[in-house]
Amino acid sequence: MRTVSAFDLFTVGHSNIPIERFVVLLQRSGVTAVADVRSVPLSRRFPWFSKNNLARPLSREGIGYLAMGDVLGGRPRVERLFHDGVADYEAMAKAPQYQDGLARLTAEAARSRVCLMCAEREPLDCHRCLLVARSLAERGLAVGHILHDGAIEPHAETERRLLALADESCDLFAHGQRERLAAAYRRRAHAVAYRRKDNDPVKAVGVESK
Repeated sequence: MRTVSAFDLFTVGHSNIPIERFVVLLQRSGVTAVADVRSVPLSRRFPWFSKNNLARPLSREGIGYLAMGDVLGGRPRVERLFHDGVADYEAMAKAPQYQDGLARLTAEAARSRVCLMCAEREPLDCHRCLLVARSLAERGLAVGHILHDGAIEPHAETERRLLALADESCDLFAHGQRERLAAAYRRRAHAVAYRRKDNDPVKAVGVESK
């Protein structure tokens, strides 16, 4: 089992966990900064995870709070980053704004023990894993997903679970391991990614959101 020092960054989904338990999970991993990658950093059901309410208890424990949902969030505000009304993670990963966000994140990770935070409990249900952690892993960073039982799942193990979930009968042309994994990512993202609503403030093709 890998120790917390083996990881460069962590991720966690807050779900409905009590704030006290959430802080303990961070402390056990030595986290010193939370990077909130929610596009909308609010929670009506669990208000202690809304941006302003969360920053205070983290600060009391010496944990910084970084709002990064504007650049690393899972809800695009540019029309070309959707495919058939679903957020297109592969297109999002190539967007200049996202690339700039990754650069900021990796710079912060060089001086802090960073944990990405979003809402979904299961990493494979969340863009923090299917988009951001994938990008980080491709850059050679070791990412660990903090689970609610206190375990830390290496991203490579999460990818193995992703492959096991994939219905390979639909991926007839994905022969190699790399192609199979890419196909599995694509299918999972299509199943769980944000779906555009009629009232979403989406800008025209080629116009970046700020």
